[in-house]
Amino acid sequence: MKRLTVGGFDRVYEINRNFRNEGISTQHNPEFTMLEFYEAYSNYLDLMDLNEQLFAEVAKSITGSTLVKYGDVDLDFSKMQRLSMREAIGKFWPVDAGSSPTPADLAAIGGPRAATERYNAFAKKTGASYAAAKGMLSEGEWTGLLFETMAEHHLIQPTILYDFPTDISPLSKQKPGDPTLTERFEIYVAGMEIANGFSELNDPAEQERRFLEQIAQGGDEVPKQLDMDYIRALCYGMPPTAGEGIGIDRLTMLLTDSPSIRDVILFPLLRPESPEESASEAHDA
Repeated sequence: MKRLTVGGFDRVYEINRNFRNEGISTQHNPEFTMLEFYEAYSNYLDLMDLNEQLFAEVAKSITGSTLVKYGDVDLDFSKMQRLSMREAIGKFWPVDAGSSPTPADLAAIGGPRAATERYNAFAKKTGASYAAAKGMLSEGEWTGLLFETMAEHHLIQPTILYDFPTDISPLSKQKPGDPTLTERFEIYVAGMEIANGFSELNDPAEQERRFLEQIAQGGDEVPKQLDMDYIRALCYGMPPTAGEGIGIDRLTMLLTDSPSIRDVILFPLLRPESPEESASEAHDA
Protein backbone atom coordinates (compact mmCIF):
# COMPACT_ATOMS: atom_id res chain seq x y z
CA MET A 1 0.00 0.00 0.00
CA LYS A 2 2.93 2.34 0.58
CA ARG A 3 4.11 1.59 -2.93
CA LEU A 4 0.63 2.54 -4.17
CA THR A 5 0.96 5.82 -2.29
CA VAL A 6 4.26 6.41 -4.04
CA GLY A 7 2.46 5.64 -7.30
CA GLY A 8 -0.06 8.42 -6.78
CA PHE A 9 -2.95 6.88 -4.82
CA ASP A 10 -3.80 9.48 -2.18
CA ARG A 11 -5.90 7.17 0.02
CA VAL A 12 -5.65 3.37 0.18
CA TYR A 13 -6.95 0.77 2.61
CA GLU A 14 -7.43 -2.95 3.05
CA ILE A 15 -8.91 -5.32 5.61
CA ASN A 16 -6.32 -8.06 5.90
CA ARG A 17 -5.40 -11.21 7.75
CA ASN A 18 -2.26 -11.04 9.87
CA PHE A 19 -0.09 -13.80 11.26
CA ARG A 20 2.34 -13.26 14.10
CA ASN A 21 4.33 -15.87 15.96
CA GLU A 22 3.26 -14.71 19.41
CA GLY A 23 1.65 -16.27 22.46
CA ILE A 24 -2.03 -17.09 22.87
CA SER A 25 -4.08 -15.33 25.54
CA THR A 26 -7.44 -13.68 26.05
CA GLN A 27 -6.09 -10.69 24.09
CA HIS A 28 -3.76 -12.40 21.59
CA ASN A 29 -4.36 -14.77 18.70
CA PRO A 30 -1.57 -15.53 16.20
CA GLU A 31 -4.04 -14.98 13.35
CA PHE A 32 -6.07 -11.77 13.47
CA THR A 33 -7.81 -9.19 11.27
CA MET A 34 -6.70 -5.61 10.73
CA LEU A 35 -7.99 -2.54 8.93
CA GLU A 36 -4.94 -0.79 7.49
CA PHE A 37 -5.03 2.53 5.65
CA TYR A 38 -2.76 5.32 4.40
CA GLU A 39 -3.60 8.94 3.65
CA ALA A 40 -1.24 11.15 1.66
CA TYR A 41 -0.65 14.80 2.62
CA SER A 42 -1.49 14.20 6.28
CA ASN A 43 0.39 13.45 9.50
CA TYR A 44 -0.17 11.72 12.82
CA LEU A 45 -2.04 14.71 14.24
CA ASP A 46 -4.58 14.42 11.43
CA LEU A 47 -5.06 10.73 12.18
CA MET A 48 -5.48 11.39 15.91
CA ASP A 49 -8.35 13.75 15.11
CA LEU A 50 -9.80 11.26 12.64
CA ASN A 51 -9.71 8.45 15.21
CA GLU A 52 -11.59 10.42 17.83
CA GLN A 53 -14.45 10.87 15.36
CA LEU A 54 -14.15 7.36 13.90
CA PHE A 55 -14.30 5.46 17.19
CA ALA A 56 -17.18 7.57 18.48
CA GLU A 57 -19.20 6.99 15.30
CA VAL A 58 -18.47 3.24 15.25
CA ALA A 59 -19.49 2.83 18.91
CA LYS A 60 -22.69 4.79 18.36
CA SER A 61 -23.55 2.93 15.16
CA ILE A 62 -23.07 -0.54 16.68
CA THR A 63 -24.23 -0.09 20.27
CA GLY A 64 -26.46 2.98 19.97
CA SER A 65 -24.29 5.06 22.29
CA THR A 66 -20.76 6.36 22.70
CA LEU A 67 -20.90 4.95 26.25
CA VAL A 68 -20.10 1.24 25.94
CA LYS A 69 -20.18 -1.28 28.77
CA TYR A 70 -17.20 -3.64 28.83
CA GLY A 71 -17.16 -5.95 31.82
CA ASP A 72 -17.47 -3.77 34.91
CA VAL A 73 -16.38 -0.58 33.11
CA ASP A 74 -18.29 1.99 31.09
CA LEU A 75 -16.03 3.06 28.23
CA ASP A 76 -16.63 6.60 27.01
CA PHE A 77 -15.85 6.84 23.28
CA SER A 78 -17.14 10.40 23.07
CA LYS A 79 -13.68 11.60 24.05
CA MET A 80 -10.12 10.32 24.12
CA GLN A 81 -7.48 11.50 26.53
CA ARG A 82 -4.08 12.16 25.01
CA LEU A 83 -0.82 11.34 26.75
CA SER A 84 2.74 11.16 25.51
CA MET A 85 4.52 7.94 26.47
CA ARG A 86 6.76 9.85 28.87
CA GLU A 87 3.73 11.58 30.45
CA ALA A 88 1.98 8.22 30.91
CA ILE A 89 4.95 6.79 32.80
CA GLY A 90 4.92 9.75 35.18
CA LYS A 91 1.14 9.71 35.59
CA PHE A 92 0.92 6.03 36.56
CA TRP A 93 4.18 5.83 38.50
CA PRO A 94 3.54 3.89 41.76
CA VAL A 95 3.34 6.18 44.78
CA ASP A 96 5.55 3.86 46.85
CA ALA A 97 8.29 3.83 44.19
CA GLY A 98 9.48 7.33 45.06
CA SER A 99 9.16 10.52 43.06
CA SER A 100 7.79 9.98 39.56
CA PRO A 101 10.14 10.69 36.64
CA THR A 102 9.27 13.76 34.58
CA PRO A 103 9.33 13.83 30.76
CA ALA A 104 12.61 15.74 31.07
CA ASP A 105 14.05 12.97 33.28
CA LEU A 106 13.09 10.36 30.69
CA ALA A 107 14.57 12.47 27.89
CA ALA A 108 17.96 12.69 29.62
CA ILE A 109 20.77 10.29 28.77
CA GLY A 110 20.53 7.36 31.18
CA GLY A 111 17.18 8.61 32.50
CA PRO A 112 14.95 5.77 31.23
CA ARG A 113 17.27 3.07 32.53
CA ALA A 114 17.61 4.78 35.92
CA ALA A 115 13.82 5.09 36.19
CA THR A 116 13.41 1.42 35.28
CA GLU A 117 15.93 0.38 37.92
CA ARG A 118 14.06 2.42 40.54
CA TYR A 119 10.78 0.86 39.47
CA ASN A 120 12.25 -2.65 39.57
CA ALA A 121 13.52 -2.08 43.11
CA PHE A 122 9.94 -1.24 44.06
CA ALA A 123 8.61 -4.27 42.14
CA LYS A 124 11.03 -6.60 43.90
CA LYS A 125 9.77 -5.49 47.30
CA THR A 126 6.07 -5.52 46.46
CA GLY A 127 5.72 -8.33 43.92
CA ALA A 128 4.58 -5.97 41.16
CA SER A 129 5.28 -6.75 37.51
CA TYR A 130 9.00 -6.67 36.81
CA ALA A 131 10.52 -4.84 33.83
CA ALA A 132 12.74 -7.65 32.55
CA ALA A 133 15.29 -6.49 29.98
CA LYS A 134 16.64 -8.87 27.35
CA GLY A 135 20.18 -7.94 26.37
CA MET A 136 21.50 -4.42 25.96
CA LEU A 137 18.78 -1.81 25.51
CA SER A 138 18.87 1.69 24.06
CA GLU A 139 17.34 4.71 25.80
CA GLY A 140 14.14 4.40 23.78
CA GLU A 141 13.86 0.68 24.43
CA TRP A 142 14.16 1.26 28.19
CA THR A 143 11.33 3.81 27.91
CA GLY A 144 9.13 1.39 25.97
CA LEU A 145 9.82 -1.45 28.40
CA LEU A 146 9.00 0.71 31.41
CA PHE A 147 5.74 1.90 29.86
CA GLU A 148 4.60 -1.59 28.92
CA THR A 149 5.38 -2.93 32.38
CA MET A 150 3.90 -0.33 34.70
CA ALA A 151 1.63 2.01 32.72
CA GLU A 152 -0.01 0.20 29.80
CA HIS A 153 -2.60 -1.72 31.86
CA HIS A 154 -3.83 1.52 33.44
CA LEU A 155 -5.10 2.87 30.10
CA ILE A 156 -8.71 1.76 30.53
CA GLN A 157 -10.67 4.67 29.06
CA PRO A 158 -10.01 5.36 25.35
CA THR A 159 -6.55 6.93 25.20
CA ILE A 160 -4.25 8.16 22.46
CA LEU A 161 -0.66 7.51 23.48
CA TYR A 162 1.75 9.49 21.31
CA ASP A 163 5.40 10.49 20.79
CA PHE A 164 7.13 7.10 20.80
CA PRO A 165 10.93 6.76 21.02
CA THR A 166 12.67 6.53 17.66
CA ASP A 167 14.49 3.38 18.78
CA ILE A 168 11.23 1.39 18.80
CA SER A 169 9.60 3.07 15.77
CA PRO A 170 11.68 2.20 12.68
CA LEU A 171 9.03 3.26 10.13
CA SER A 172 7.94 6.53 11.76
CA LYS A 173 9.04 10.06 10.93
CA GLN A 174 11.08 11.82 13.61
CA LYS A 175 9.65 14.81 15.45
CA PRO A 176 11.11 18.13 14.28
CA GLY A 177 13.55 19.37 16.89
CA ASP A 178 13.73 16.08 18.82
CA PRO A 179 15.28 13.16 16.90
CA THR A 180 14.81 10.85 19.93
CA LEU A 181 11.01 10.82 19.35
CA THR A 182 8.79 10.03 16.39
CA GLU A 183 5.37 11.15 15.21
CA ARG A 184 3.72 7.90 16.25
CA PHE A 185 0.67 7.06 18.34
CA GLU A 186 -1.23 4.05 19.61
CA ILE A 187 -4.82 3.83 20.85
CA TYR A 188 -5.49 1.94 24.08
CA VAL A 189 -8.85 0.87 25.46
CA ALA A 190 -9.41 -1.43 28.45
CA GLY A 191 -5.65 -1.85 28.76
CA MET A 192 -5.39 -3.21 25.21
CA GLU A 193 -3.65 -1.73 22.20
CA ILE A 194 -6.34 -1.24 19.55
CA ALA A 195 -4.54 0.79 16.88
CA ASN A 196 -1.08 1.91 15.80
CA GLY A 197 -0.44 4.87 13.51
CA PHE A 198 2.25 7.35 12.55
CA SER A 199 3.59 9.87 10.10
CA GLU A 200 5.39 7.69 7.59
CA LEU A 201 9.14 8.00 7.28
CA ASN A 202 9.63 8.96 3.62
CA ASP A 203 13.38 9.63 3.60
CA PRO A 204 14.98 6.60 1.86
CA ALA A 205 18.47 7.25 3.26
CA GLU A 206 17.19 7.50 6.84
CA GLN A 207 14.94 4.45 6.34
CA GLU A 208 17.87 2.40 5.06
CA ARG A 209 20.01 3.50 8.01
CA ARG A 210 17.34 2.42 10.51
CA PHE A 211 16.79 -0.91 8.78
CA LEU A 212 20.52 -1.65 8.85
CA GLU A 213 20.68 -0.63 12.51
CA GLN A 214 17.83 -3.06 13.28
CA ILE A 215 19.50 -5.91 11.40
CA ALA A 216 22.82 -5.30 13.18
CA GLN A 217 21.07 -5.33 16.55
CA GLY A 218 19.47 -8.71 15.83
CA GLY A 219 16.64 -10.41 17.66
CA ASP A 220 13.71 -12.73 16.96
CA GLU A 221 11.43 -9.96 15.65
CA VAL A 222 14.04 -8.16 13.54
CA PRO A 223 14.25 -8.61 9.73
CA LYS A 224 17.24 -10.63 8.59
CA GLN A 225 17.89 -8.67 5.40
CA LEU A 226 17.37 -5.20 3.99
CA ASP A 227 14.05 -4.62 2.18
CA MET A 228 15.51 -3.01 -0.93
CA ASP A 229 12.18 -3.03 -2.80
CA TYR A 230 10.74 -0.69 -0.19
CA ILE A 231 13.85 1.52 -0.14
CA ARG A 232 13.70 1.72 -3.93
CA ALA A 233 10.05 2.77 -3.81
CA LEU A 234 10.88 5.56 -1.35
CA CYS A 235 13.59 6.77 -3.72
CA TYR A 236 10.88 7.51 -6.30
CA GLY A 237 9.27 9.80 -3.72
CA MET A 238 6.53 9.27 -1.14
CA PRO A 239 4.48 12.38 -0.33
CA PRO A 240 3.97 13.30 3.35
CA THR A 241 1.76 10.41 4.46
CA ALA A 242 0.18 9.05 7.62
CA GLY A 243 -0.79 5.39 8.04
CA GLU A 244 -2.57 3.31 10.62
CA GLY A 245 -3.66 -0.20 11.49
CA ILE A 246 -6.74 -0.95 13.65
CA GLY A 247 -7.24 -4.38 15.22
CA ILE A 248 -10.72 -5.48 14.19
CA ASP A 249 -10.91 -8.44 16.60
CA ARG A 250 -10.05 -6.43 19.71
CA LEU A 251 -12.40 -3.63 18.70
CA THR A 252 -15.13 -6.25 18.26
CA MET A 253 -14.35 -7.56 21.74
CA LEU A 254 -14.95 -4.11 23.20
CA LEU A 255 -18.17 -3.39 21.32
CA THR A 256 -19.72 -6.80 22.07
CA ASP A 257 -18.57 -7.02 25.71
CA SER A 258 -16.54 -10.17 24.97
CA PRO A 259 -13.86 -10.97 27.58
CA SER A 260 -11.75 -13.13 25.26
CA ILE A 261 -10.57 -12.69 21.68
CA ARG A 262 -11.57 -16.31 21.08
CA ASP A 263 -15.20 -15.20 21.47
CA VAL A 264 -15.01 -13.04 18.35
CA ILE A 265 -12.92 -15.27 16.04
CA LEU A 266 -14.71 -18.00 14.09
CA PHE A 267 -11.82 -20.48 14.22
CA PRO A 268 -9.45 -19.45 17.02
CA LEU A 269 -6.15 -21.25 17.44
CA LEU A 270 -6.43 -23.80 20.23
CA ARG A 271 -3.73 -25.60 22.15
CA PRO A 272 -2.96 -29.11 20.84
CA GLU A 273 -5.08 -31.87 22.31
CA SER A 274 -3.17 -34.19 24.62
CA PRO A 275 -3.22 -38.00 24.08
CA GLU A 276 -5.05 -38.39 27.39
CA GLU A 277 -7.83 -36.03 26.25
CA SER A 278 -8.16 -37.85 22.93
CA ALA A 279 -8.40 -41.19 24.67
CA SER A 280 -11.01 -39.84 27.09
CA GLU A 281 -13.16 -38.45 24.26
CA ALA A 282 -12.94 -41.74 22.37
CA HIS A 283 -13.99 -43.63 25.49
CA ASP A 284 -16.95 -41.29 26.10
CA ALA A 285 -18.09 -41.72 22.51
